[in-house]
Amino acid sequence: MCSFVRQIEKDIKLTSTNMNLLNKAYLIVLMILLIPSATYAQNFQGKAYYFSKTSVDMDGWGGRKMSEEQKKQMADRMRSMFEKTYILTFDRESSTYKEDEVLEAPGSRGGFGKWGSSFSAGMQYKNIKLQQFLQDQEFFGKQFLISDSLPKLEWQLGTETKQIGQYLCMKATAIKTVDEFDWRSMRRKSPPKDSKVKKDSTKTTTISDEIEIPKQIEVVAWYTPQIPVSQGPGEFWGLPGLILEVNTDKTTILCSKIILNPQEKDEIEAPKKGDVVSRDGYNDIVKKKMEEMRSMYGGRRNQRRK
Repeated sequence: MCSFVRQIEKDIKLTSTNMNLLNKAYLIVLMILLIPSATYAQNFQGKAYYFSKTSVDMDGWGGRKMSEEQKKQMADRMRSMFEKTYILTFDRESSTYKEDEVLEAPGSRGGFGKWGSSFSAGMQYKNIKLQQFLQDQEFFGKQFLISDSLPKLEWQLGTETKQIGQYLCMKATAIKTVDEFDWRSMRRKSPPKDSKVKKDSTKTTTISDEIEIPKQIEVVAWYTPQIPVSQGPGEFWGLPGLILEVNTDKTTILCSKIILNPQEKDEIEAPKKGDVVSRDGYNDIVKKKMEEMRSMYGGRRNQRRK
């Protein structure tokens, strides 16, 4: 028997790369065998509940000058903007992803939270068969329907695995181009190298002058072939199984509950309301609004100086 195995190894010339491929194939086959029978139903549908969390460096945002109480207050305000729960309703071809509606305390949307809510993504619709991506978006009281083709990532499939709930997941990585208004990746701009350069106190500045957003980030996703749909939270999709966890820069999106074939099924429908714009067109609208606000607040500051 041993000589027979050695002969096979010699014939197929197993290298470390080939072994990795074989291990990956074995894992995928094993997971497919564990697929729940519910996923084979003709009218298959599922619901996945996610929560997102974004870490914020308070010291990097001037926190060194704040008291502990001030830091806590600022962190609480930012938490309402960055820590949310979502529901992904999916079938084999399409899905909707929207924030779970929670009754907020009076006044909780004031200040920074109110500003940030204007940039929070609305309900997102993905149709893999049609390669369609739609986002129902409200911006300063006006309704838009952002329409684009599905964003594609060049996923690199790995062999590393981990358990999320009752599902065995596999790791995949990709490099993602960051949207210029993705505030989850915002960070304070580094000071100029020449520390002798003095800041012009007469120049009007806004929050957009103080922050920067990286052009690209690494995405780490964990997906389970036990639920063989190419869906995931937000704009993420394209893996041979439902994505249960995504790590992007400072943000983690993690699945907390999955319901396969719920008794009460929802209609997975594309949103239709709002002015139809492309992603680039929508970003141009946001830029113009920010410039308008910049001019308005800048004028008020100049009047107060007089």
